Amino acid sequence: MRDFGNASNKGSKAPDFEIGGRKISAGTRQLVDLPISLMSNHTPVNLTVNVVHGKRPGPTLFVSGAVHGDEIVGVEVIRRILKSSVLKAMRGTLLAVPLVNAFGFLNHTRYLPDRRDLNRCFPGSPHGSLAAQLAHLFLTEIVQRSDFGVDLHSAAVNRVNLPQVRVNEGDADIMAYAEAFGAPVILTSPLREGSLRQAGREAKVPILLFEAGEGLRFDEMSIRTGVSGVLRVMRKLGMVAESAVRPTRLPSFTSSSSHWVRAPQGGILRTFKLAGDFVKEGEVVAAVSDPFGQTDSEVVVRSSGLIIGRTNLPIVNQGDALFHIAAIKRGAEVQERMDAMESHLQSDPLLDEDEII
Repeated sequence: MRDFGNASNKGSKAPDFEIGGRKISAGTRQLVDLPISLMSNHTPVNLTVNVVHGKRPGPTLFVSGAVHGDEIVGVEVIRRILKSSVLKAMRGTLLAVPLVNAFGFLNHTRYLPDRRDLNRCFPGSPHGSLAAQLAHLFLTEIVQRSDFGVDLHSAAVNRVNLPQVRVNEGDADIMAYAEAFGAPVILTSPLREGSLRQAGREAKVPILLFEAGEGLRFDEMSIRTGVSGVLRVMRKLGMVAESAVRPTRLPSFTSSSSHWVRAPQGGILRTFKLAGDFVKEGEVVAAVSDPFGQTDSEVVVRSSGLIIGRTNLPIVNQGDALFHIAAIKRGAEVQERMDAMESHLQSDPLLDEDEII
C-alpha cells in the first residue's frame, strides 16, 4: 500500500475535485447529489455525498454509513466527523456518505424495496435491479475515486456488537490501519461474495469495516469509538496533522476466528454476560426456560473468548444465535484491558470537543 502520509507536494495547492458533474475548489466543501431513481410517488432519491476538499493535495478517503438502512450509528459517526475542527487544515479529500441506502433508512429496515441486501450486490450493474444499480453507482462514483475507505456498520435489530474492525486475512498493510483505528477488537474475516469489501479489493481500494452497536439504536461508546477511529485513520493517511489527533494508547485484541453460541431450546432467555465480557470454556452464560417454568436449559460456552456480539431479545427459538465469541486467550488480561479501553474512551479529550459532540 502506498504511504499516503509522505506525499512530496505538501506545499502545493490541490486541484479542483470533480464528482457528479461538479467541481469542488480546494479548501471548500459541497453537498453533491448523485441521482439514483424516482420513488413510486415520483419523489427523487439521491446518493448524497459531502465532499470536503482540502487546500493541499493528499489522499481521498471515503467514509460510508447506512449501507444497511437501519444502521444509524454510522450516520451519527459521520455527522460528528464533519463537525470536527481538524478538517479545517485537512490535506486531500474526504467523501462522507452517511446514507448509502436511503430507501432502507426511510423505512427503518436493512434492505432495499426489492428486499435485497445492498452489501451482497456489489459490484452491481447500471442495468440490473435497484440494489444492483445503487451498488454500481456507489462503487463507480465513490469507491473508485478513493484511495482508502471506512465502511460503518452495526448489528441487526435486537442484537448488539462490541466495537470491532474487520479486515482481510493476511493483509499486513490494512492491518496497520486497523491497529491505528483503535477499536477494542480486530477480527480477520473472509471476504463475502457481493460485499463492498470484496468489491474494494478488486478495485484495489483498501476498506476497513467497522461494526458497533445495534440497528435503530444509538450507543455512545460505539459512536465515540467510530469517530476517534476514523480520525486516527486520517492521521495515519497523512490527511490531518499528527498533533491534531491523539493515537490510541491501548492496542486492540486481534482474533482470527469466532463462533456463535446458539439456543439449546426455544423459550425465554436470561443472559448473564454482556458484550465485552471474557468467558471461559464450559462457563454458563445464559439460561433458556419455557414460559411455564417447567424446563430450564443452560447455555454453555464451548471455547474461551471475548463476547463481541449478543442478542438483546429475550424470546428465542431453538438454534437462534445468542452470543458471538471471538477466540482470544489470556482472560484476566483481556478483561482488564477492556475496562481500561472503556475508561479511555470516556475521558479522551479528542471526544470532549463541542464541535464533534
